[in-house]
Amino acid sequence: MGNQVEKLTHLNYAEVPTSDPNGFDPNDDTPRIGVSYIFSNDDDDDDERDENIYNYSSDSHNVNHEHKPFDPRDELECEVFYREECVYERSNGAATHSAESLLNNCRPGDLLEFVSTGQYPHWAVYVGDFQVVHLHRAEIKYNFLTDVSQGRQGRIVNGLYRYRALPPEVIVRNARDYVGSTEQELYWRNSECFAAWCRFGKREFKIGGEIRIGKQPYKLKLRFSEKQSHVLEFQSLEDVIMEKRRNDQIGRDAVMQELANHLNIGIIITPVPPPPPPPQSNDSASNIH
Repeated sequence: MGNQVEKLTHLNYAEVPTSDPNGFDPNDDTPRIGVSYIFSNDDDDDDERDENIYNYSSDSHNVNHEHKPFDPRDELECEVFYREECVYERSNGAATHSAESLLNNCRPGDLLEFVSTGQYPHWAVYVGDFQVVHLHRAEIKYNFLTDVSQGRQGRIVNGLYRYRALPPEVIVRNARDYVGSTEQELYWRNSECFAAWCRFGKREFKIGGEIRIGKQPYKLKLRFSEKQSHVLEFQSLEDVIMEKRRNDQIGRDAVMQELANHLNIGIIITPVPPPPPPPQSNDSASNIH
């Protein structure tokens, strides 16, 4: 079985430790919970729901129309802390672009994230010549950026993790060295862990890269508003990434509802408003009396 395990498993909330992390929202008495996962590959789980999403054959370039347009307002702001040091930060509303626009701005060694509502984000490393290396369905693959996007919007995400990046040529070599690796040869749970490892070279992104003993040193702070937030504790960066990606898949409102249900706390859920209608042209407006 190697590193592949059947399904993502969320521990029962009643069975995980609760503690009061120091340094966050001292006026917020909301309970904090710790969450752990067994080994799983979330990209594989996501792709199994639509086997036609990724078809990288040279004669297939059709856009998958089942992707829901990405709405940045449904993206949850969050921070990741290792002890008291912030190692990751994301604010919502970050602009996304078409694959063609990304190609005009990518440089070798850049980290790319492709997003679509209701799906896990997919990460890749741009290696030059319009191509990326990425982990997909338990294999490290080498494909054209436009094929990997499959109509999804994307963005360059070099600045999300606050680790020092390796030189571009080393990042590209890290990615290319593992092309073709499958199953037991893999050391990463998902596309984000692999891409981030290529850029930063930190063992924390690898499966089993950290010993899980003692107090949980990682904290994932979910920000719902200026005054409302929630902190989860984890034993490894792997687990933080799994939870963060799961939140991205289900969306901001679902995360808030989930916390309210499990913790029996009064989180005010504000639905994301629908986008405004497109402005009418002068011609159509002149016909309205």
